[in-house]
Amino acid sequence: MLWYKLAKEALVTQGDCFLDRNISPLFDKVFKGNGEIHYNGYKWRRQRHFSINHLKNFGEGKRTLELHIQLESNFLYVPSVSTEKVQEEIDRVIGQSRQPCLSDRANMPYTEAVIHETQRLRSILPLNVPRLCNKDTYVGGYFIPQGTTLLVNLSSVLHDWTMWETPHRFNPQHFLDENGCFRKREAFYPFSVGRRMCLGEQLARMELFLFFTALLQRFSISPVPGQEVSFDTQGNVILGPKPFHICVKDR
Repeated sequence: MLWYKLAKEALVTQGDCFLDRNISPLFDKVFKGNGEIHYNGYKWRRQRHFSINHLKNFGEGKRTLELHIQLESNFLYVPSVSTEKVQEEIDRVIGQSRQPCLSDRANMPYTEAVIHETQRLRSILPLNVPRLCNKDTYVGGYFIPQGTTLLVNLSSVLHDWTMWETPHRFNPQHFLDENGCFRKREAFYPFSVGRRMCLGEQLARMELFLFFTALLQRFSISPVPGQEVSFDTQGNVILGPKPFHICVKDR
């Protein structure tokens, strides 16, 4: 089954039929009936408009936010697979005399590819947020009656063998063309897609790049000798890594 095509049909082509949320008691308890994730109809449209405008003012082109992220990155550690090529790119583009900035992204295709591939291989929200069908429709030839709760398996899209050359293996080449330039991929859905995709996507991308490059600029990160880092996840709704140990050394 072509998971990407089904997900795109449900979230994009038939997106207006699945705009509403069917909030479970868990989400109701966590968010207490508030927030864009919880709203439907007019209230959702107003909240989304408000959120998009303020996220744009907060994040896009605001040097102050970038400086705050750079400061926070001084206190975070992340595990990594092979980082030598990333560090070579960091040394060539940024060096050691200054902190990374967002304008560096365009000149660091391999680093961008590693960040994207990490998101593809290990989705933290594999089943997305439930949607509610607001009118009778068809998806993939199947009849979906009004009132049906829809769960889109984003993890299946990110591992669809028809869209990814090596779907179950870490491979930054998924996001690089034959010339080594970064390329976008049609089936890259870690933030979902359509009108109810994650509002914070651009802010998250900014943070990921600045945190990741700042860490690898200053530290070499490797597994503890004799131990393997497990990439298995834990959690029910939002997945995170199991506890692990790593070695962090100044560069």
